[in-house]
Amino acid sequence: MQLPPTLSLAHYDYELPRHLIAQHPLPQRTDARLLVVYRATSTLKHYHIRDLPSLLRKPDCLVINNTRVIPARLVGYRTASGGRWEGLFLSADAQGSWRLLGKTRGKLTPGERVMLVNERHQDAFPLRLLIKEPEGTWIARPERPGETLRLLDTVGRVPLPSYIRNGEMTEADRERYQTVFAQSPGAVAAPTAGLHFTAGLLNRLQGGGVAIARITLHIGLDTFRPVTVESLTDHKMHSEWCQITPETVAAIQSSRSGGGRTIAVGTTSVRVLESAARSGSLSGFEGPTNLFIHPPYQFRAVDALLTNFHLPRTTLLVLVRTFGGDELIKSAYEEAIREEYRFYSYGDAMLIM
Repeated sequence: MQLPPTLSLAHYDYELPRHLIAQHPLPQRTDARLLVVYRATSTLKHYHIRDLPSLLRKPDCLVINNTRVIPARLVGYRTASGGRWEGLFLSADAQGSWRLLGKTRGKLTPGERVMLVNERHQDAFPLRLLIKEPEGTWIARPERPGETLRLLDTVGRVPLPSYIRNGEMTEADRERYQTVFAQSPGAVAAPTAGLHFTAGLLNRLQGGGVAIARITLHIGLDTFRPVTVESLTDHKMHSEWCQITPETVAAIQSSRSGGGRTIAVGTTSVRVLESAARSGSLSGFEGPTNLFIHPPYQFRAVDALLTNFHLPRTTLLVLVRTFGGDELIKSAYEEAIREEYRFYSYGDAMLIM
């Protein structure tokens, strides 16, 4: 049986000139360009993020992800050989064990110790590798007492994706790779659509009658895992913890009852809203979600989507094309490339309405 094109991974490939991959954020967050996609008319228009107050209306509801990026990138060396080691912290359990990704030359073995070093290249504390899990992650234990986030603050770096300066942070990234509304620590990547907002822009939107609702999804392992199967139906999503409170649900329902649209800021907000609406109506939800949105998904809770431009062959691009319409979003990406929009985490944005 032949696979439908929209369920084939190859269908979500495209060529991007390397110079369009943004390496630094713009000096002003709201100066990012905004490609508006109108689904009803299949038309595209060019704006900037600062124009959002003229594009949204009372009583629309903007749903933002208040997750906070933690300093999850780890650097160190193998104490036995001195070989360089790099890792990405993913989570910790109640007993203080860490789950992480790690890479080095040669083969790591359970029981090995890695010395973590701080930004000044000084030894901080050892990490003992305990168990290698089937999917390639490790269970490890820091050999220093302390609360996990405090330990990470002493050794962790901003977990920039590798396409930005090979993952090497500058001091400015501590502030710019974080949304202005970041509150709940736990993400190992930023909800990048939210990076475009300032407190001033949020105030302008609220002053115009647009409601702001907050949800949480801690971005985790799947951000760094490529899709490796040709059929999207065979791809297994890892779980990410999320929360939408009854108060947030009430605010969204109040907006909708008055004729307002629910506008998700980022694919993470989409996944929370749609996870909470699986029963057919939106309700409070807290826990893991492994929702993978691909054709022929029926959206229940989202009316519009503000999102950055995503890498080819990723679950994020599949979600966006499922929401906006496959051919229309494909055309929008082609237009963004022609107009030399800036792509990916520090890049420009798209509003699908």
